[in-house]
Amino acid sequence: MAMTNPFQFLQQTRAEIAKVVWPGRREVLLTTVMVFIMALLAAIFFFGVDLLIRLGLEQILNMFG
Repeated sequence: MAMTNPFQFLQQTRAEIAKVVWPGRREVLLTTVMVFIMALLAAIFFFGVDLLIRLGLEQILNMFG
């Protein structure tokens, strides 16, 4: 593979960075809120699953012990 000189590399890097479309303030806020909501829903779901497993195991252990 051919080596690119540092000046050409910097030019190509700047050209690629110029193509990036940065999100606006509103889009960042909305996606942040959605992430927090999804994290909360996942936490509630796994809490419920954990609770059901714990209750089930307690019932099984109480039958034999």
